[in-house]
Amino acid sequence: MNYEIKGESLPVLYCHLESGEKLLVEGGGMSWMTPNLSMETTSDGGFGKMVGRMFSGEKMFRNVYTANGNGMIAIASSFPGSIMAFDVSGGNDIVFQKHAYLASDVTVETAVSFSKKVGAGFFGGEGFVLQKASGRGMVFLEIDGSAAEYDLQPGQQIVVSTGNLAAMSATCKYDIQSVKGVKNKLLGGEGFFNTVITGPGKVILQSMPISAVAGAISPYIATGSSN
Repeated sequence: MNYEIKGESLPVLYCHLESGEKLLVEGGGMSWMTPNLSMETTSDGGFGKMVGRMFSGEKMFRNVYTANGNGMIAIASSFPGSIMAFDVSGGNDIVFQKHAYLASDVTVETAVSFSKKVGAGFFGGEGFVLQKASGRGMVFLEIDGSAAEYDLQPGQQIVVSTGNLAAMSATCKYDIQSVKGVKNKLLGGEGFFNTVITGPGKVILQSMPISAVAGAISPYIATGSSN
């Protein structure tokens, strides 16, 4: 499969499939395609995987598109930001935020990734519902806003505001750190907790998570009818 990503603030993923090739796409993700692609809806792993996707914010069902002759399918982003491609072959598993999955090779497996520490789950915002992609092939993820990449060395850490973590290598560890000081917690505007990521591995951060956008525009949205 060949692919290309075009566009700036609202990018589109174009996947060019050879005859017989298949692509797994998030339910409702197809924007346009050539007429020689056939679609089949699948649970992609059975009931357990469906429930896991529900908790991670993804659609419960996914669609498999098969090319009957060379074809093309386009998948547009749903929010201003970036689309990034990751090859998970050879054990290069990646962990990513909820809502990020767009499409993948059918040989890629995704599952909910739970933190081993309870604090990371209940207080980390994105922490408890991160997803993990493994197997063989490409997975395509949607990043909110601009993406910043860091390669952490073993033991090297970065502190991230909740929601700004988009993806990271599965070799990275993450935990939740409380903001120090009552005044800082209540008046600092950064919330009560931050996510601490420890290398080795790659970390992809996003500049504008959807939750931040919602908070920024909520004061300007009318909540009641006027007389």
